[in-house]
Parts: sequence; structure tokens; C-alpha cells
Amino acid sequence: MKKLVLAGPIERRIYLIRGLRVMLDSDLAALYGVATSNLNKAVKRNKSRFPSDFMIRLSMHESRNLIFQIGISSFPAHGGRRKPSYAFSEQGIAMLSSVLRSRRAIQVNITIMRAFVKLRDMISAHKELAAKLAELERAVAGHDKHIQSLFGAIHRLTDPILTPKPPIGFRPD
Repeated sequence: MKKLVLAGPIERRIYLIRGLRVMLDSDLAALYGVATSNLNKAVKRNKSRFPSDFMIRLSMHESRNLIFQIGISSFPAHGGRRKPSYAFSEQGIAMLSSVLRSRRAIQVNITIMRAFVKLRDMISAHKELAAKLAELERAVAGHDKHIQSLFGAIHRLTDPILTPKPPIGFRPD
């Protein structure tokens, strides 16, 4: 049996799509040690186990965005995917363990569930830190301009960047 994947690489394969934290079918297939087509066949045979909040089919636009974001080959050219990917939520990944019954699938699912819990804990800790920072900022409001500028710098570091990044790659002039 191949060595199991550590939680760190799993966390980098969790994406936020349509407001859901999901993993792609190709990433899951690689972790489980099966072909993506075989994973999708197993899911299609058990379609009733995967309602819309467990599994979504990406649109062509979302798939193209992921190609630029994670660097997979373009489809259908260059041997890439011909159909958009499936994306599985945490509950859908848990359901996969009942569809894929191998020992490796069970162990990988346990590792993935731990990664999702760790991600939730990190998000919760960030919200708590932001609340404490806001409380401290209110307490020192109007006292010192240096402290105010420090809070401004901290807010710029903790706020998510809302401007879209330009696509990576060659652009002819």
C-alpha cells in the first residue's frame, strides 16, 4: 500500500467554489489511488447518495478559472479533461468512503476530515482574533495617531484582497 498523504497537501487542495469548501474529483482520485474516471463511475452508480449539497458539477467557466489557478492542462486540447470536474463538499467526501470501500479510501477520508476540521478551526480563530482586535481598537480610539496607524496596517494585512489577480502566463503585446 502506498504511503498516505499528509494533511498539509490536502489543505492546499480545498477550494472555495460557490460558497462551499470543496475538493475536486481529480484530486480525490489521486489521493485514493484510483483513476478519476473510475471514481466518477462509482459516484454515477450511486447518484442518489450525492445530492446537490454533497457534489456539484463545475461550469465550463469555473473549470477554466481552475485551469489558470492550479495549472492543469487545458481541455480538450493537450490531453486534458473533456468534461468539467465534479467538486465534493465535506459531506460528499465522507459519502465517498461508502462508495469506495478500500482500506486506503477509509484512511484517506479520515485524513481529509481532519483537514476540514483544522480549516474550520483556523477560520474560527481568525474571526476571534478580528473581534478582539476591533475591541482593542475601540478602547484606544482617539489616543495616539501612531497606534491608529498600527491598527490600519494590521487591518490591511488581515483583510482579504478583493482585487482579482491577473492571469499568469505569456501575453503577446
